[in-house]
Amino acid sequence: MELGGIHHVTAVTAHAARNLAFYTRTLGMRLVKRTVNQDDVTAYHLFYGDATGTAGSDLTFFDWPYAAERHHGPGTVVRTMLRVTGREALEWWAARLSHDGIAHDGIVEVYGRAVLPFADFEGQALAFVDDGGVGGGTPWTQSDVPSEHGVRGLGPVLLSATALDPTARLLRDILNFREAGSYEVSAAVDAASGAPSTNATRPSATLPVHVFETGPGGPAAEVHVVVDPVSPRGRVGRGGVHHVAFRTTSAETHEAWHERLVSARVGVTPVIDRYYFRSLYFREPGGVLFEIATDGPGFAVDEPLDHLGDQLSLPPFLEGRRAEIEAGLTPLS
Repeated sequence: MELGGIHHVTAVTAHAARNLAFYTRTLGMRLVKRTVNQDDVTAYHLFYGDATGTAGSDLTFFDWPYAAERHHGPGTVVRTMLRVTGREALEWWAARLSHDGIAHDGIVEVYGRAVLPFADFEGQALAFVDDGGVGGGTPWTQSDVPSEHGVRGLGPVLLSATALDPTARLLRDILNFREAGSYEVSAAVDAASGAPSTNATRPSATLPVHVFETGPGGPAAEVHVVVDPVSPRGRVGRGGVHHVAFRTTSAETHEAWHERLVSARVGVTPVIDRYYFRSLYFREPGGVLFEIATDGPGFAVDEPLDHLGDQLSLPPFLEGRRAEIEAGLTPLS
């Protein structure tokens, strides 16, 4: 039994309208679902993905205006990568970011791939990575980003841990990830964010990063773990990642994963029906919140594909509270 790769990454913003503008206009991603946090209906839950909202393409945000600022460090996700194809795409993005006044580290090589690290307006640590055409996804064409340079989906996520072994044991022995390799990153803080720099040319100490892969492997199915025994523990907040979700294909395999986690005495939630997918949640030993989510039924279950994200969507169990929920949300435009 294997997971299929990254399903989605959910982060925190304190500025939903600016967040929407940045990810749809600056990065050219599609808003594929405009909904609310099902556990806190006062907050938007915005999903940005590829042209069809394919599982594995979604970077999502909870809108918590009063969230404290995140601090990168052990127990947090310190960078999320977005897949594009070809060095020409990275060069195009470097020019676009520079033109828009967005700090970046320049194109560097990480684990044999060309990578362009940068951050959004809240310090959310991101990077474009050349996926070599591997991993699937169809860029959204109704933006001013040329389709050949568009975001195809999520790439590797970089976690920070004080020690490797506890996290590695969960990934390897329970979640059936494979150890795929390693590299080093600078321990210095990069220009774009509070995350460890990926620029190996900086004259500073380095930290080891261990790569784990699942399913087909490749950039859409990797978790990178940077081992940092010195830095203070990180904190989730605005400009940081809330959780990482992994893919499974069906309700049956999802139930099997739940049983496996329970048998391994991992503290896992019951299976939760999120309407667009089924979810279960647990923390890896280092502190990062993980989720396993089903690929379906997907975002077109309640909206036509051509109109994904146009209106506020609510799952059936919240539809009766629509007036109350809409009254509590700040308009996005």
